[in-house]
Amino acid sequence: MALKFHTLDVFTDRRFGGNPLAVVLGADTLSDDQMQTIAREFNLSETVFVQSSTRPAHSARMRIFTPRSEIPFAGHPTIGTAILLAELNAPAHNGERDALVVLEQAIGTVRVGARLRTGGAAFAEFDAPKLPAEAGVLPPVDVLAAGLGLIPSEVGFENHAPICYAAGNTFAFVPVASLEAIGRARVNGSHWERAFEQQGISGVYVYTRQCEHTTSAFHVRMFAPQIGIAEDPATGSAAVGLAGIVHQSDRLRDGTHRRIVEQGYEMGRPSQIVLTLVAAGGKLASVRIGGSAVRVSEGTIDV
Repeated sequence: MALKFHTLDVFTDRRFGGNPLAVVLGADTLSDDQMQTIAREFNLSETVFVQSSTRPAHSARMRIFTPRSEIPFAGHPTIGTAILLAELNAPAHNGERDALVVLEQAIGTVRVGARLRTGGAAFAEFDAPKLPAEAGVLPPVDVLAAGLGLIPSEVGFENHAPICYAAGNTFAFVPVASLEAIGRARVNGSHWERAFEQQGISGVYVYTRQCEHTTSAFHVRMFAPQIGIAEDPATGSAAVGLAGIVHQSDRLRDGTHRRIVEQGYEMGRPSQIVLTLVAAGGKLASVRIGGSAVRVSEGTIDV
């Protein structure tokens, strides 16, 4: 059996940047083991398998696999899959196509608005299916710093301190004082295991206010060797958790706040994630993740 697939670069408006994604269509008959094997073969941060929806009003069911395991939710697979399905299926009107793509995921139903424009990269945005919440306790700063190959004084800035947040996936969020220090962060052998592998987290998200671009609010990196991702070029699901930290630590007033998060620069895969927070009544009311994507290749895979 031959299944059609597409690859896209997500959270970028040009090819060969952003976070690469493989999307396999017509995957209803594949077993879990087959999907995991194919994801390992693509060897990207995530591979999506598109299946028939369980409800007529929904666009598709999608399952998300890293090279090592299935995960319930991820940002760049959601953006990339929605844009691909919109490009393949949405009718055009005066060279413009807007679509609402409703995706069934393990975390729940995710509704994605896609904007397609002739001659430009498609853009999509979705409301996070879960709001971020604190989850778990991290070791002391000296242990965390050693796990990242940094010194303790390089961890933390202003009133930002390491914390665990979950919004479908659980991440350790580690603020770093400077762009220079974040560039040196790495998975530091046995020190990493002591700092992060006993916490039940999906990955470690390091962030700083110092950025490559003046339009960006945060420069970030994400390491997730536990699930087969040495480093991720763009991590939308972790950006949802960052929204909780920004609301809490920066003491945002009620209203809508937009932040650009840059990632992937150390990997040569520059990415921009549009993070929108809505605060009401002193609480975080909603989080939206947005970004562009471009198709790169297509083909068939025999299973």
